[in-house]
Amino acid sequence: MSVLDARALNRAALARQLLLERSDLPPLDAVAHLCGLQAQEPQEPFTGLWSRLRDFAPAALDGLLTGRRVVRTHLMRRTVHLVTAGDALTWRARHDAMLRQKVLGVYRRELDGVDLDALAAAVRDLMADGEPRTMTEIARALAGRWPVPGRRALGEMAVAALVPMVQLPPRGLWRVRAGVRNVPLARWLGREPDAPAPRGSDPAGEELVLRYLAAYGPAASADLRAWCGLAGLPAAVAAVRERLVRFRDERGRELLDLPDAPRPDPGTPAPVRFLPAFDNVVLGYQDRGRIIDDAHRGLSVEGARMVLVDGRVAATWTTGTGPGGAGTVTVSPLRGFGRAERAAVLEEGARLSLFLSDGDSDRVRIS
Repeated sequence: MSVLDARALNRAALARQLLLERSDLPPLDAVAHLCGLQAQEPQEPFTGLWSRLRDFAPAALDGLLTGRRVVRTHLMRRTVHLVTAGDALTWRARHDAMLRQKVLGVYRRELDGVDLDALAAAVRDLMADGEPRTMTEIARALAGRWPVPGRRALGEMAVAALVPMVQLPPRGLWRVRAGVRNVPLARWLGREPDAPAPRGSDPAGEELVLRYLAAYGPAASADLRAWCGLAGLPAAVAAVRERLVRFRDERGRELLDLPDAPRPDPGTPAPVRFLPAFDNVVLGYQDRGRIIDDAHRGLSVEGARMVLVDGRVAATWTTGTGPGGAGTVTVSPLRGFGRAERAAVLEEGARLSLFLSDGDSDRVRIS
């Protein structure tokens, strides 16, 4: 098998993630291609799409949310993701067991002895009136029947695991600050999520494997697990293996990929790109060395917004604080910049500032 070094994997990841060259895809198609965008910080997907799409307009994503074509829901890794309505319906059942286990991993002691099926039925009965509710309101309504676990444990299990929920707009709309109001996914989209597959088959898992490789490959099985949080995908990988090509990385790990997916020349220039917090191009791998140095790996789980220079994380960025005042994009380098790199960072940062300020400011500074 051919060996792909870190730079070759970097360029492949950038190409799949629409970060090597901005794409003309419509926002809905981009969200589908990327297998969703991590979105617990509700404004971050706008920057994620702006960095990937030509002429991206925030109103387009607003329309997809209010038009129920994309939704905000707990999915991969029990984090809130912005995904297409179709993917939410197709993938949710495949994530059910993982979502329960993730919540139990935090609240196992509090939920010990609770019949989770009975709790799920109670949540469905509560939400059957179609009234949007906060997690606190849901937990308060359940606490009379289950007083011991505590409201936080009940709310987390109800909203993030037991019953598929979506977070309703205006949460997640451009420049809107709004709390989380939940409603069942089935009510919002007009039908129940796809039922679990019969025992011995895993069509949703097989689709996840192929879609992940299209957006993140070449990748190892451990990378796939790190992205979706699902442990039970070996059978799905085995089922599609004959349709894939294989490589090895410099550590000797087997990497799988789609035969015709782009794998650019490692010498392909990579433009400066500004990433939002928790961008999946960083979080979507167990081995993140293709995109970020080990010394800075912690930034990927701290919510730092990052700047790619020559395809790798080379700085963080913030807005609205420090010298320059509100509206200024401030870049904090993690290494020294050459003259050309500095100019490219300032140029792309000015574009970002214009986007975030709706054209009112192009201020950018390197701290």
